[in-house]
Amino acid sequence: MSEDGPRTHELSLRGVRIELYDTTLRDGTQAEGVSFTSDDKVAVARRLDAFGIDAIEGGWPGSNPRDAEFFERMRDVPLHHARLAAFGATRRKGTAPEDDANLKALIGAATPVVTIFGKSWPLHVTEALGATLDENLAMVEDSVAFVLAQGREVVYDAEHYFDGWRADPGYALATLEAAVRGGARTVVLCDTNGGSLPDHVVAGLRAARTALGEGVVLGIHPHDDAGLAVANALAAVAAGARHVQGTVNGYGERCGNVDLLTVLANLVLKLGADQPQPLTDLRALSRYVDDRANLEPNVRRPYVGDAAFAHKGGVHVSAVNRRPDTYEHVPPETVGQERRVLLSDLSGRANLAAKGDELGAGGDAAALVARLKELEHLGYAFEGAEASFRLVARRLRGEHRPYFSLHGYTVMIDKRDGDPAPRCEATVRVEVAGTATHTAADGDGPVNALDRALRKALTGFYPSLADLALTDYKVRVLGGPANGTASVVRVHIETTDGRTSWGTVGAHTNLIGASYEALLDAIESKLWADGIEPAPAADGSDADGGRMGIDGRA
Repeated sequence: MSEDGPRTHELSLRGVRIELYDTTLRDGTQAEGVSFTSDDKVAVARRLDAFGIDAIEGGWPGSNPRDAEFFERMRDVPLHHARLAAFGATRRKGTAPEDDANLKALIGAATPVVTIFGKSWPLHVTEALGATLDENLAMVEDSVAFVLAQGREVVYDAEHYFDGWRADPGYALATLEAAVRGGARTVVLCDTNGGSLPDHVVAGLRAARTALGEGVVLGIHPHDDAGLAVANALAAVAAGARHVQGTVNGYGERCGNVDLLTVLANLVLKLGADQPQPLTDLRALSRYVDDRANLEPNVRRPYVGDAAFAHKGGVHVSAVNRRPDTYEHVPPETVGQERRVLLSDLSGRANLAAKGDELGAGGDAAALVARLKELEHLGYAFEGAEASFRLVARRLRGEHRPYFSLHGYTVMIDKRDGDPAPRCEATVRVEVAGTATHTAADGDGPVNALDRALRKALTGFYPSLADLALTDYKVRVLGGPANGTASVVRVHIETTDGRTSWGTVGAHTNLIGASYEALLDAIESKLWADGIEPAPAADGSDADGGRMGIDGRA
C-alpha cells in the first residue's frame, strides 16, 4: 500500500459516521438454506454487539414462536453497544393502532427500537393491501405516532420506495412525509426488489432529502437482485444517506441483501469513514455467522473470502512478493486476512519459493515447479492440499522416510437380499519396523472402511492417529491422461485431529487408489507434524510406504 495508507477516492467521508443496522436475524433468515435456532440468534446478536453494530433487527414479533422466544430471552442479555430492534408492518386497514395485533406485538417485544415498514408503491397499496392511497398514508402516520408514544425509537422502512418513486414520485414522497408527521426521524429508502441502478438511487434519495429537509436521517436498504446492492449502498451514502441496513455475508431473500461487511470495508478503506467497528475482526465475524447458519463460506466473498487475497499466476506472485499493492487493493491484514499463494500448473518459481517458505517446504524452486506441473498434468491439484505439497517437496529433496510399508489392501462391497444397505469391509497388510499386521474394518462406504482399517492397523504403533477424523471428501472425475486410457479420478480430503486440519490429494484411474493416496498423505502429514520419527524398516531401508499412484511414486 502507499505510504499514506489505504487509497481513498475523491469523495471523502472523513469524520463522517454511518449507522450500521443489521437485519441478518430477520431479513437474512428469509434466504434459501438459512435457518437459525433461538440459541443461534442470541449468539449472533451477542457477536454483532461485540463487533460494534449499531442496531440489530431481531425478527418480527408475533410472526413465529422462534422470534417470540428470541425477544423474550434477549430481555436478560445485556448489549453493550447495539440497540435491539423489533420489525413489523403498519396497522391494518380499518383497525385503530391500539387494537392492532401487530403493533401490540412490537410494543410487547420491549425493544428500544421499533422498525415499521409501510408501502410506497401505489401498486402495493391497491393490490397487496386493498387500500386506497389516502388510507395508506393514514396507516403510516398513525402507526409511527402510536409506537413513538409508547416511548420507542422508530425507524421507518419505506418498502419498494424506488419502484414507487419511479411509478409515482409524488405519492412515494407523500408516504415519507406521512412517516415524518408521525414522528419518525430515521427514514429508510428500500430497494426491495433489488433492481435499481445507482443513478436512480441517488436521484430518489436526493428527492427525499428535498422533501423531508435536513432534520431527518435518511437510510438505504438495498437488495442484490441486479448485483448492485453494494454499489447502491455506497451511492446512497455519497448522496447523503447516513444509515445503512444489510446483513452479514449478504444473506437475504432471492439474491440476498447488501453485504454489510463489504459496505463497511469500503466505507472505511475506500472513503475514509469514521467507523468504530474493528475491521481486523471482519473475516472472523463472517465465518462465525456462516458457521451458525451451517453454511459453507463463499470463498470469493469480497474482503473476507479465502480467495480474496489468493494469488495463483506466477507473474502475480512475483510482483506481489516485491510490492503487495501491485495486485492487492488493500493490505489483507486490515480485514483480518492473510495473503495466500496457490499452487498449480500456472505456478512459477515465485509461487513455489513463497509457498515453500510459508509451509517450511523449501528446496529447489525450479525442480519443484517442474515436479508440480508434471503432477498436475497427471491429475493432481494442490490448491487446498498443502499437506500433500509438503510431502512432494520432501520427496524431491530426498528427505522423505515412510512411517510404514503397505503390502496390500482389499476393499469389498457386499449387498445381499434383505440387507438395508451394502456392507463395506477393508483389509490391509502393513509392516512397521519389521512387524507385520493384517487388519480389517467395516465402514459406511469403501473409503471409510479403508480409512478405519489403516488407522486400526497403525494406531498401535503411532497412538496419536486415534485422534484423526475425516471431515470432508471430494471426488472429481477428470479426462483420461495423455495415453488415452481410463479417466483419472482426483480425490481431495480434509482431515482433523481436533486441533488443526489439513488437506491432501490423490489421483488414480481407480477411486479407491486415489482415496488411498490422499489418506496416506493425511496420516504421514499428521505424524510428521507431531515430530514423530519414522520407525526404521527391518532391513534398514527407507522404502516408500506403498504409494501406488499414477505418477509412479514408489
